[in-house]
Parts: sequence; C-alpha cells; structure tokens
Amino acid sequence: MNDRIRIRPAQPREYQLLSDIAFRSKAYWGYSAEFMEAARAELTVSETDISGERVGFWIAEYDENVAGFIAVAKVVNDACRLEALFVEPDYIGKGVGRLLVAFAKSYAKDAGAKALHLQSDPNALPFYLAVGGVQVGESESDSIAGRFLPEVRILVK
Repeated sequence: MNDRIRIRPAQPREYQLLSDIAFRSKAYWGYSAEFMEAARAELTVSETDISGERVGFWIAEYDENVAGFIAVAKVVNDACRLEALFVEPDYIGKGVGRLLVAFAKSYAKDAGAKALHLQSDPNALPFYLAVGGVQVGESESDSIAGRFLPEVRILVK
C-alpha cells in the first residue's frame, strides 16, 4: 500500500470537484472536444448522486491533494457495480487507481458481493486487466450511440 494515499468518503458539496476530475481524466486519453462534450453529462456528478443511498463515493487524496475518486453501487445479484473510477492526470501511474480498485474490492467483499462489474473506457482496459479483471463482453455507451465499451468483471476475495 502507498502510505501517501488516503481514501475518504466524498461530501455532497464536492460534486463539482468530482465532475471536473472525471472530465480531465477522460480527456487524458486525447479525445476530441466534440467527443468530450458528448460525454459531459455522463461525466457529471451531482450533489444528489453523492448523498444518495444507491452509490457510495470515495475520494483518494495523495499527500492531502485530491487525486481521484470512485463510485461503487451496492450489491445486486452478488456483484457491486464500479460506476466510476477517475484519477487526476497528474496522479496517473502513482498507484492511485490501484488503491481505489483495492478499496472497491474490499467494500464489495464486506457488502457480500462476489465481484465488481464495470464498463471500461477502451484505453483503461489494460489497467483493469492488470488489477485482476476479465473482459466479459461489451455494452453500448450511454453517451455515444454506436460506441461499444468493454464490460469487465473483477472477483473480490
């Protein structure tokens, strides 16, 4: 574990911060301005999202700076859904994503789930495979019609 990274619950008032991180993290992959605008709504986190009962939001701080976040939906059919995992571009490659996945796995296990399921950006698929994920299919993007994204399953132990 990286002792420079701490994970804490997100506060509803931090919704804009999380939305901004999600947008910058997605843009890291070099998508066009048009693509990013088409994805903006899907990348937006609301105060209601964070304060809701269905999905938990947690922030990773690296040396006390906000470095990324995750959102994990509660157990359905023996699995939790990783709704979001975004890392600030300056912190990519510093262990933030790996620690967030480890946290999500622990949360899912404690909740009684056997796996985490997620829809991955194609560019992030190698990361999810490296942390133990297996591609189990594809599903259509909520933002871009006709764009299919990898579906990944990560077992929690």
